[in-house]
Amino acid sequence: MLFDTHLHIVDRRALTYPWLAGAGELNRDSLYEDYARDAMRCGISNVLHMEVDVAPERIEDETNYVREVSRHPDCLVRGVVAACRPEDDGFAAYLERSLGDPFVKGFRRVLHVAPDDTATRPLFRENIKRLSATRMTFDLCVFPHQFETILALVDQCPDVRFILDHCANPPIKSGMSDVWRKGITEFARRSNVTAKISGVIAYGDLENWSVDSLRPFVEHTIEGFGWDRVVWGSDWPVCTLGGGLTPWVAATHALTAGCTPEERDKLYQANAKRIWSI
Repeated sequence: MLFDTHLHIVDRRALTYPWLAGAGELNRDSLYEDYARDAMRCGISNVLHMEVDVAPERIEDETNYVREVSRHPDCLVRGVVAACRPEDDGFAAYLERSLGDPFVKGFRRVLHVAPDDTATRPLFRENIKRLSATRMTFDLCVFPHQFETILALVDQCPDVRFILDHCANPPIKSGMSDVWRKGITEFARRSNVTAKISGVIAYGDLENWSVDSLRPFVEHTIEGFGWDRVVWGSDWPVCTLGGGLTPWVAATHALTAGCTPEERDKLYQANAKRIWSI
């Protein structure tokens, strides 16, 4: 069974997504019901919803929307990784409210769409440090040119549990780069970082990717972090750009075919259950 740590629900009737206007094929509703049919057929048994960069004033509305979805019979959603703005003065109060809400499992601020200096700002770093020794994780969604800045953030917050999304967005289509390869190695040296095996089919040739084209990037990530510090995610609906949920699940099984049952179980579900206490 698979624990999907990275589902996006998009409902334009309920919430506001400023970025969608420039998102091409993703500028559409992507509802839980559309995801669930394939997810259950693929053996997905638990899901975390990943924030979808809604308008800042709708951040808490997004959490409440997903909470209502999770109450539907047989829903797979167990919690949310909520959006946040650690660069803003209101983060401390928002964190306190969220700590009282067991449905919120962690936070994410998409940094590759923010100014590159966002993670260097004193208030941002001070607020991320507030997550130290809490149950909250912080997802990192960054591009390779930001690695140095983000590694410095991780080093300044050694008691915060970071999740590195999408194998750190590797340059699959253009080929392995030293910046990405060495960056993964550096992130893996930080024991407070876990890597998420997700999103990679969106960085390859969308129409012609293959398991072999993904393998060097996935294997380098897992080799660096080890089986105890990797989790799996679908990145639905972004994965539909490269064929959809079912091909990505099939690729995941192919990529791990030579691994032991214990290793596969750690990646597929056990590590996620442990990290988020589910």
